[in-house]
Amino acid sequence: MMPSMPAHPLAAPLLSGSRRALARAITLSESTRADHEAEAQALLSEVALNAGQSIRVGLTGVPGVGKSTFIEALGIHLADAGHKVAVLAVDPSSARTGGSIMGDKTRMPRLTVHPNAYIRPSPAGGNLGGVARRTREAITLCEAAGYDVVLVETVGVGQSETQVAAMTDLFVLLTLPNAGDELQGIKRGIMELADLCVVNKADSDSRAAIRAQTELRAALRLLTPHDAPWRPRALRASALTGEGVPEVWNVVLEYVQEVNLEVRRRTQTAQWFDELLREAAWRMFRAGLDVRKLQNLRAEVESGRLTAIQGVAALTAD
Repeated sequence: MMPSMPAHPLAAPLLSGSRRALARAITLSESTRADHEAEAQALLSEVALNAGQSIRVGLTGVPGVGKSTFIEALGIHLADAGHKVAVLAVDPSSARTGGSIMGDKTRMPRLTVHPNAYIRPSPAGGNLGGVARRTREAITLCEAAGYDVVLVETVGVGQSETQVAAMTDLFVLLTLPNAGDELQGIKRGIMELADLCVVNKADSDSRAAIRAQTELRAALRLLTPHDAPWRPRALRASALTGEGVPEVWNVVLEYVQEVNLEVRRRTQTAQWFDELLREAAWRMFRAGLDVRKLQNLRAEVESGRLTAIQGVAALTAD
């Protein structure tokens, strides 16, 4: 009989809800060192059975919409009600250090010090989809530490800001009143994935907020297939005054009741497997490349002697 592997030293304190252990575990999972990656996977395998019990909400929005302020208002509402709230805030990365350059903790001062809340800013690191490379692992670790609501704030809004929808239960798009042709500026792919749209800063101009809500409802009716199990909603809210924030959470709870989250998460796990498989295949491919041949082909493409397509074809011909 093979001896069992010793328990990871972070497993017990993490499962007991230690914030320090959670911070160290997420840092470990974000490391790109091979030994750290192996250690992080060992830890995840130990605590994974204690995960999966939270409500996962992804949030994105147009520039200036007040994502962090809205998340803080929602987080305070939930934390005061007894929920344990984890916020995974993905920031733009510094080109010099690779670190987070906006620091969401400084933009959520009240939530940061709440005993029922945990905020973790992570650099996007050039990863597309508006999330960090290891956000999925961070969600699992937060759930294992006892957080029953996980809010994932994306780095911004754009065509690639859709990956968060593949790792959360509900995808929320925040918009603004008085944004002119904002529906023209929001990518269709984002609108199609939104389960809930919220017109934030509704207190700034109530008539404009009502108009924006009406436009969003019309757009969502056009984009949503008739056989969809959930009809996306459009609400108004003000993170500054708190108006509409409880209603947003009530809609989240309605969604959880109507949608089969088990099926959704199984599909997401399969997608995650495919992504990791592509990542592993790329690493194996790079490891087997003739570096000199690669450099020569790159130089020929750069000089114009070969097109990029021809260069890749020559690289993969053997």
